[in-house]
Amino acid sequence: MNKQPQLMDLSRMRDILTPHLEKLRENAFFNGELGMVHGDHTVFSLLMRQKPPFIVNDHRFGLIMSGEAHINLNLQESHNTAGTLVYIGPGTIINPIRLSDDLRVFGIGLFADFPMPFAPGQMPSAFNGQVRDFQLHVSDNDFHTARQILNTIWHVVHSDDYHRPTVTALVAALMHHYDRLFRQQTDMQAISRSREQTIFDRFIQLAGQHCAEHHQIGYYADRLCLTERYLSTVIRQTSGTTAKDWIDRALITRIKIELRHTDKPAAQIAEEMHFANPSFFSKYFRRLTGMTPMEYKAQP
Repeated sequence: MNKQPQLMDLSRMRDILTPHLEKLRENAFFNGELGMVHGDHTVFSLLMRQKPPFIVNDHRFGLIMSGEAHINLNLQESHNTAGTLVYIGPGTIINPIRLSDDLRVFGIGLFADFPMPFAPGQMPSAFNGQVRDFQLHVSDNDFHTARQILNTIWHVVHSDDYHRPTVTALVAALMHHYDRLFRQQTDMQAISRSREQTIFDRFIQLAGQHCAEHHQIGYYADRLCLTERYLSTVIRQTSGTTAKDWIDRALITRIKIELRHTDKPAAQIAEEMHFANPSFFSKYFRRLTGMTPMEYKAQP
């Protein structure tokens, strides 16, 4: 039986949740343009059965109402608790580590067909593609504002007269609210963050985006206008791990997703990931994981 790519878009979520909608009817909503979840932990239990990591290709906005979520997002571990605003954007790799039993999230995701409220090039800066995810620990007032906007969207989508322009305008308000809070946090971090931390964050972002094509530190040093030696020193001092280790982590994550969730032969993956030949690809994977690509792919 062929395996389908493990793209956890909203259509896939809808397929997973549809058999359970009678139970989830009060806590989940889907139509052709958007999906919403409101508090039920069952949603996460069903999604976790799909064998993460997942990749998303849409915009998702959420509020953690209660509980805790320990998640790896784009190679960075994130521990979030009640009162946190979460954004997950296109291209994000999600690997849940632990979700508490009392986790309750109120959130919305936008399908590809959703009429985005901003013209190309006019998206708020937090959502223009430069940042793939963020988590915001905000004041009670700011959290309440986001919750009120989501509550209004929830009410409108459940009304007998679904009015698309109203929903679009409310989504715009939610995005502006997130964007303002994100820029406030970024400004505060910029004041206190050292140059080394900024270099590290940018390096991790680049590694996540380009590890398939570029396996060596020289590319990233060039992109950051630094020498390889200086970049290596900064990454080790900031994270306690070498730059090459971070590149390897990103690359292995990509390879695992391809092996587990596609039907591509190892030779094709090796070529797409820019390895010199399948033999070198297999040795590389085995050195870092303790098994061959085919052994990994055959795991249940």
